[in-house]
Amino acid sequence: MELRGRAALVTGGGTGVGRAIVLDLARAGCAVAVNYSRSEAEARATADEARQLGVQAMLVRADVAEDAAVRGMVEQVVADLGRLDIVVNSAGVTVQVPHADLEALDDAAWDRVLGVNLKGPFNVIRAAMPHLRLSQGAVVNIGSIAGVHGIGSSLPYCASKAALNNLTMTLARVLAPEVRINTVAPGFIDTRWWKERPEYQLVRDFAARRAPLGKVCQPEDVSQMVLALLGNDLITGEVVVLDGGFARAV
Repeated sequence: MELRGRAALVTGGGTGVGRAIVLDLARAGCAVAVNYSRSEAEARATADEARQLGVQAMLVRADVAEDAAVRGMVEQVVADLGRLDIVVNSAGVTVQVPHADLEALDDAAWDRVLGVNLKGPFNVIRAAMPHLRLSQGAVVNIGSIAGVHGIGSSLPYCASKAALNNLTMTLARVLAPEVRINTVAPGFIDTRWWKERPEYQLVRDFAARRAPLGKVCQPEDVSQMVLALLGNDLITGEVVVLDGGFARAV
């Protein structure tokens, strides 16, 4: 896929990995829609920076867990950008609950995490599908090694990312041959979300020591893989682990 002249929607595009993806798409000449739910100031700054790179950029607010909001968002993106070729599902949430503490997980925790991390990508893909089919487009989901190896912030988070992997493989058959869909599954990512946590340095150092490559993911590492998957027309239904070898370490 040639990215120049295309139009992309990036959910959770205002911060962290989503922001890096928006800016790399803009550098490649792709118009971008920056979705956000709460981080309006950050999303606005990201869209402004994308415009400075010479492409059209817009803000669009929607909670991806809400189907009606997502359908409205996609309509707005197509109306403003004139087309929709690429979807990157980067929006995500979690809860911090030890895996052994089953009683700490209530319905609200499960519903919110599954709503954003699993239903959200489905809602966006479903709403965008007619436009993606028309343009021979592509989807990239942002998953996690939590969904591959069952490690991470909580059971709902791990389950949501594992289900996203399965959804990717299943939809790859459903959407083919017009639309490709893949998932990037990073390990620890050095983002603001982690930096605001008291255990940040401890967890980061552990992840870097364990990884054979001796380092952790930066948002730009994930973005580069997203663009690589968008650019290769022979890859679909894949879950690409991006963790410096962390999960393979003995």
